[in-house]
Amino acid sequence: MVTRNHLDDFTRGRMIGKLEEGRTITSVAAEFGINKSVVSRAWKAFQTTGTAVKKVGGGHPRTTAGDDRYIILQAKRGRRQSVSVIAQQLSTATGRQLTRFTVARRLHKGGLFSRRPERCLPLKVDHRRHRLQWCREHKNWTTANGVVSSLRMNVGSVPEAILNAF
Repeated sequence: MVTRNHLDDFTRGRMIGKLEEGRTITSVAAEFGINKSVVSRAWKAFQTTGTAVKKVGGGHPRTTAGDDRYIILQAKRGRRQSVSVIAQQLSTATGRQLTRFTVARRLHKGGLFSRRPERCLPLKVDHRRHRLQWCREHKNWTTANGVVSSLRMNVGSVPEAILNAF
């Protein structure tokens, strides 16, 4: 299978320069070691546009402005929804399939980032401080000191949500 490599702008400009000098497409193609159809297309593109720089973004937009507004609205309504869920909702609403990457790009344009729901409750500053303090107090423990799960914790110093997790 042949790999396709895009010509960089510098090489494309050198080809155009040699063609403007009056050299033939075949001789320029032989000098650069590429097919003459590539040189011919680059020359035609230069003659129509006046520049040797390759155009970017030739594909059609996958979503309309209304779709973009719908995606952002759905993300704001359901803060904990993943990008995949938002893509499925848009698919059922409009009938067009979109990838999660397209939805993520539209959310980034709207200023929304990181559409992965959290798996657990985030720890507050006090929770982290209590955990760190507990770890420092018990860092030199061995099995002779007792099993860690049988610890008696001070109920007033640890939030109830963390106590229920143990």
